[in-house]
Amino acid sequence: QVQLVESGGGSVQAGVSLRLSCAASGRTASSYAMGWFRQAPGKEREVVAGISWGGGSTYYADSVKGRFTISRDNAKNTVDLQMNSLKPEDTAVYYCAARGGVPRRQVTTNKNDYDYWGQGTQVTVSS
Repeated sequence: QVQLVESGGGSVQAGVSLRLSCAASGRTASSYAMGWFRQAPGKEREVVAGISWGGGSTYYADSVKGRFTISRDNAKNTVDLQMNSLKPEDTAVYYCAARGGVPRRQVTTNKNDYDYWGQGTQVTVSS
């Protein structure tokens, strides 16, 4: 069992940065592939970024590529999402997710493949 808790959301102006953090608890949390997803009102939950449990492989949605960076610290069981140059279209609830039983370098992008989810943190970007 893995518990995930997100933090770092807020309301900001376009162009600024935010850093989201996901704290994972559980004996084997460091061996889970992790992902950040977001869901805007009336829209499906979509992948934002993913990282392998070894940390060497990452994935970014085209909409955030070059602006967002996912990273993890397995010693602290945390996964962060650095979000720069935020846009109004980034407004959504952001969720952290974990998937176990995958190879060290595998990144998971399909939300249906994840085993555990956090409660989400709201990010609101105004123009």
